[in-house]
Amino acid sequence: MARLTWRVLKPLERLGTAVENALLVLLLGAMMVLATAQIVLRLFFDAGIIWADEFLKILVLWIAMVGSVATSRNRRHLRIDLSHFLPERLSRWPLFAVDAFAAVVCGFIAWHTARYLVLASGETVLLGIPAWTVQGILPVAFGLMAYRFALCSLKEFATLFGRDGDEAG
Repeated sequence: MARLTWRVLKPLERLGTAVENALLVLLLGAMMVLATAQIVLRLFFDAGIIWADEFLKILVLWIAMVGSVATSRNRRHLRIDLSHFLPERLSRWPLFAVDAFAAVVCGFIAWHTARYLVLASGETVLLGIPAWTVQGILPVAFGLMAYRFALCSLKEFATLFGRDGDEAG
């Protein structure tokens, strides 16, 4: 049963990776073009795009969140790794604990950012666009990170108790 589950999740993981990478390239490219255009317009034409500054802030938020999801992909996020100070047989426990804790924290943040979006449903940004459409990246990104950290902790748990953790990934 576990092998079937991982066989289904593997293609979804590859699709998610491709979407994350494409979004990062698209967002960064849009941010660079818009910022450059804004600088050129202000410097040479004493003009500018009225919504550009707020849109650039939104792009920074989206790049930060998509980048956070991407770094949690292969444990490339900022972390303190204590496992190399422990004997080999105990070195997996901190990895399991850290991933499980990160999953719980990210799930908690995802839940509360979703609640916040419901409470702030009347707000608008960027020329009248509902704020939840822009800020909706927060619960989605933290939910995806919680999912990834939960999978990593399950892999570590399986490895701790003699099951093949590579089967899970």
